[in-house]
Amino acid sequence: MLKIGPYEFSSRLLLGTGKFPDFEVQRRAVEASETEILTFAVRRMNIYDPAQPNFLEQLDLTKYKLLPNTAGASTAEEAVRIARLARASGLCDMIKVEVIADTKTLLPDPLATLEATKILVEEGFVVLPYTNDDPVLARRLQEAGAHAVMPGASPIGSGQGILNPLNISIIIEEATVPIIIDAGIGTPSDATIAMELGADGVLLNTSVSGAQDPVKMAEAMKLAIQAGRLGFEAGRIPKKRYAQASSPMEGMVN
Repeated sequence: MLKIGPYEFSSRLLLGTGKFPDFEVQRRAVEASETEILTFAVRRMNIYDPAQPNFLEQLDLTKYKLLPNTAGASTAEEAVRIARLARASGLCDMIKVEVIADTKTLLPDPLATLEATKILVEEGFVVLPYTNDDPVLARRLQEAGAHAVMPGASPIGSGQGILNPLNISIIIEEATVPIIIDAGIGTPSDATIAMELGADGVLLNTSVSGAQDPVKMAEAMKLAIQAGRLGFEAGRIPKKRYAQASSPMEGMVN
């Protein structure tokens, strides 16, 4: 069971809703993933014009918890304003804090992310900050009251998988809240590795929406995350320098 603040979820897959070719593919992919948490950029929502198409209208929202994000924010002030807008619109009290430092790398701004997290926690939001794979910053975000921390595996949308498993494992080892790997996942094997490291969940979008068959990829990611979690809980065998026979040699007849 994945517990984030006051909420509990059976699925450990969090799914983004952008970049799908159309609403029907998006709907089928969401259903195939069996996710319970959907994230989306508030600034890309047609909140002010009900006549515009809205992906939320295509889904049975009783099945999902919405996780608006502050994508597009470049300062703490912008992120806080977007979060307040999301709550005022009645979307959810959970918020993914995303403050991007520059448009080329799309890496998060650590200082602004920490500042926005502190403000939004104080205002009663359930806060999930997206950050880089820095164990010290992850610790500071937890100390600020973040309800989960979301380190990136690699740059947003890059599909490079986990570039720094050592830092990710340190973040997980020191965690006092759920650690959800966010950004850079490209294949189901990437998601499995994240879960085998001990992550509590994985958030992804482009790897599904940009796949040749998003619906099949959504199901593949679901199964990969389940397998990785089971593998982590089972406990892997230690790595050895030399071969070791799987059948014991003792008692064998010559």
